[in-house]
Amino acid sequence: MRIHFIAIGGSAMHNLALALHAKGYEITGSDDVIFEPSKSRLEAKGLLPTNVGWFPEKITNDLDAIILGMHAKPDNPELLKAQEIGITIYSYPEFLYEQSKYKTRVVIGGSHGKTTITSMILHVLKYHEIEVDYMVGAQLEGFDTMVHLTEDNDFIILEGDEYLSSPIDRRPKFHLYKPNIALLSGIAWDHINVFPTYENYVEQFQIFVDSITKGGSINYNEEDAEVARVVEASENPIRKIGYRTPEYIVENGQTLLLTPDGYMPIEIFGKHNLNNLAGAKWICQHIGVDEEDFYEAIATFSGASKRLEKIAEHEMTVVYKDFAHSPSKVKATTAAVKEQYTNRTVFACLELHTYSSLNAEFLKEYKGALDAADKAVVFYSPHAVQIKQLDAVSEAQIAEAFQRDDLVIYTNPDAFKEYLFSQNLENTALLLMSSGNYGGLDFDEFQQHIH
Repeated sequence: MRIHFIAIGGSAMHNLALALHAKGYEITGSDDVIFEPSKSRLEAKGLLPTNVGWFPEKITNDLDAIILGMHAKPDNPELLKAQEIGITIYSYPEFLYEQSKYKTRVVIGGSHGKTTITSMILHVLKYHEIEVDYMVGAQLEGFDTMVHLTEDNDFIILEGDEYLSSPIDRRPKFHLYKPNIALLSGIAWDHINVFPTYENYVEQFQIFVDSITKGGSINYNEEDAEVARVVEASENPIRKIGYRTPEYIVENGQTLLLTPDGYMPIEIFGKHNLNNLAGAKWICQHIGVDEEDFYEAIATFSGASKRLEKIAEHEMTVVYKDFAHSPSKVKATTAAVKEQYTNRTVFACLELHTYSSLNAEFLKEYKGALDAADKAVVFYSPHAVQIKQLDAVSEAQIAEAFQRDDLVIYTNPDAFKEYLFSQNLENTALLLMSSGNYGGLDFDEFQQHIH
């Protein structure tokens, strides 16, 4: 097949392009900007566009299909040409469904935890040499790409994102996969630029549960009241299996998980991660991995990329970087580090970087999110607020939102960096939470500073 990607440089898009190239498809693509690592990875396979920009002349009748990325606009010249001459246009999730409609589709959904759960499942299956197709939202250690597609594998594991499918398909991605087996980890309002009310957001998960194929199954986090309500209210004729956080203890900075054979040391930590583990165990069992084999494999799982990733450790200082930015993730991640390092000062630095987190109305959702930290700093860029065309957010509004008297707030990247580098980090667990980089913080430089 000949497939053309409009906006090939995206994290998800370029991985799908690489996966289809590996499958023997003829791939072309365009984009107006391509960053690393997408650029090098596409170049290595001969898929990097010769010139950046949009070229309608690339869109010809001998293409079998177009895959349209979210980065493109509805008036993209290549898209308009494809529509004009009648080429089949797929969104990213639509095409994944086309590739997997004769497989058993396992879809991991939820506002938080889905990348970690999907990563855990893939780690266990790889450990036991069980071949599956997959799509996951992070680059995993030991896996070449974030997407893997074959003709032969029976199962496909899909991370089910609730964000929109494409510029011309405003449905959430996870509505398109029609899972045979599903998991729902948690519901906490996010993406307010798309889902302006909490009720509207929750409705997307109701649609997801109802989209599970009849006779299929869902594993759900029964400790999340909203998840339990949504799943149990569904009239879809499916099996509904709840899961809970397993028993565990923390001794001398080491988390021990209770298994049928007693307590077992594991590399991950935090109540939310143990809850994710319980969900992953159920899915692996559906695929055919027994409990004992699951525990053997999960003992060596060290975490998904950018999720509580240890970036530096020196004597009495440990530094973690985490992608957390929504209120529920910030709260869970901060609490996890405090539980793991009870005898250290937990120093949490949060960057408000996303559209939701910089919205004055949404800010109040952060109340108490940093309470588990001994010291807390919030950084945000007024420039980022302007770029996103949002109403200005004041330091007073942020202080009011978090409800923490000793909260330190920075808006200047250089001042924040100076503050961070001046801190005494002895006997400290430092947690850097952001989907950005604090206005240009060089993490490698900071690692060198720690050492």
